[in-house]
Amino acid sequence: MGIPMKLFEDDLPLTRRLVWGRLFGSCIESVRETGGRSVEEAAHLAGMEASEWAAIEAGYVPKSTARLRSMAGALECGFERIANLAQLCRGAWE
Repeated sequence: MGIPMKLFEDDLPLTRRLVWGRLFGSCIESVRETGGRSVEEAAHLAGMEASEWAAIEAGYVPKSTARLRSMAGALECGFERIANLAQLCRGAWE
């Protein structure tokens, strides 16, 4: 069935946010899975609820530097890497 093309034409900013947010979420998910962590474990290590972590993997890009730092620590991937990705994905629709 898929998403109607009319949605993309009518609300390009929304579509852009969805695409870039999903890119961010996919990258976070990939790093988490490569590290062998579940959503629950990664969220716990980052001091987050599992639902918040899942929302990020689904496409929400956090604005908080503190949140990005805690995620980087949980993923053991380095803050600058995750902050640069967040900046790229957020900047794409602003």
